Amino acid sequence: MRGVDGLLLMFSAAGSLVILALLMPVVLAPLMTKPSDLATTLMDPEVLGALSVTFSAATAATIFALILGVPLAYVMARMNFAFKGLLESILSIPLAIPHSVAGILVLLAYHSRTPIGSILGNLGIVIEDAVWGIILAMFFVSAPILISSARAGFSMIDENLEHVARSLGASHLKTFLTISLPLSFRAIASGAMLTWTRAVSEVGALLIVAPYPRSIAILVIQRFESFGLSAAIPITVILLGISLLVVFIMNRVLRGGSYP
Repeated sequence: MRGVDGLLLMFSAAGSLVILALLMPVVLAPLMTKPSDLATTLMDPEVLGALSVTFSAATAATIFALILGVPLAYVMARMNFAFKGLLESILSIPLAIPHSVAGILVLLAYHSRTPIGSILGNLGIVIEDAVWGIILAMFFVSAPILISSARAGFSMIDENLEHVARSLGASHLKTFLTISLPLSFRAIASGAMLTWTRAVSEVGALLIVAPYPRSIAILVIQRFESFGLSAAIPITVILLGISLLVVFIMNRVLRGGSYP
């Protein structure tokens, strides 16, 4: 028993160091920011414009991820097919590569001089230095998070529940909408929030694909490079507060109940 207590004490000490290392920046940034500086930053048209661009693009990217990713997640949770392992690896690529590389890949595939880019251009969708480019880059780097989370949620549902609904005459689509989707709601909701926050935080891909109109993350970098740390701190604190709010909401969603 003493050995176990000693081990737990050692692990707790190591864990305390981790918590301290993570907590120090989060606590110090607000303490180093004057309320007047925060108020001024929140009224800065450049900051408000960057926030508007970022949040609207991240929301659009998340919606596209939900529309396209949730059905894919369900297929991957319920079906075994050839090259499924390869598809899983492909979906993990955006999470494994550097952000700047992700931006180059997106630009190579969809800029206006490529076949796909030409088709998109005819539809009025321009990637370079445009909001659509921001949305596409955000979607590329964040959609795998939603797909992975939704797939985990679907995998934890007892398939017998779906079989019973089908045996009672429900169509596959009705079973999905009334059984599978509601039971996996928490996994999908948490995945959507993580996808949104990942999109908001994206920098490297946006610098390659669409540095303008400026997202809030790019504006932070430009303020830091042009005016130093003091100019970047108020925006950093604002983004930190938004991130903490999203984490709080996500935790509330996850605590709403347990998976089946």
